[in-house]
Amino acid sequence: MPKRGKSSASWLREHFSDPYVQRAKAEGWRSRAVFKLQEIDERDRLLRPGLKVVDLGAAPGGWSQYAARKVGSQGRVVAFDLLPITPLPGVVCLQGDFREREALDAMSEALAGQRVDLVLSDMAPNTSGVEAVDQIRSLALAETAESFAVDALQPGGDFLVKLFQGPGFDDFVRRMRERFGKVVVRKPKASRDRSPEVYLLARNYAL
Repeated sequence: MPKRGKSSASWLREHFSDPYVQRAKAEGWRSRAVFKLQEIDERDRLLRPGLKVVDLGAAPGGWSQYAARKVGSQGRVVAFDLLPITPLPGVVCLQGDFREREALDAMSEALAGQRVDLVLSDMAPNTSGVEAVDQIRSLALAETAESFAVDALQPGGDFLVKLFQGPGFDDFVRRMRERFGKVVVRKPKASRDRSPEVYLLARNYAL
């Protein structure tokens, strides 16, 4: 068996010693990322019973898992990913590209043709280690999520998306402010200090 590289071994040590990883495992969450959503939700009162939610790039399912518990049996959570998602209670898991008609039809069926109250996107690129390249890829994913959100949200709906700060960030924020009543930037404590990621929360969509 080939030996692990130093960077790989270092990442594994950091990952398994991470208090959020340990807490997620102890509490039965799919990933440490759930605590980012939880912090934003508790601060901004994002999720509530009865909402219709779509989670983009959802695997392994931590955000969908949290959202389903918050919206309850009267709500609906649809999780999209190119990768398979192990089934979750209260979540419709769809494997496919949310930009394609077949996937959108499946979502529409799951939501009985209704528009969405909240679109979540924690999508991130496979990082290259080159900051400028990773930032451009992150922005492209955020713009894809934005395109989905403006088509899927009902008036007054909300959109939470991960972004890497850098070129194009200010233009993205400006565009969101033209479409939503309120736009704020959040940096949850569970985001690693060295990570350039932030979360843009856009509220009260104007269709």
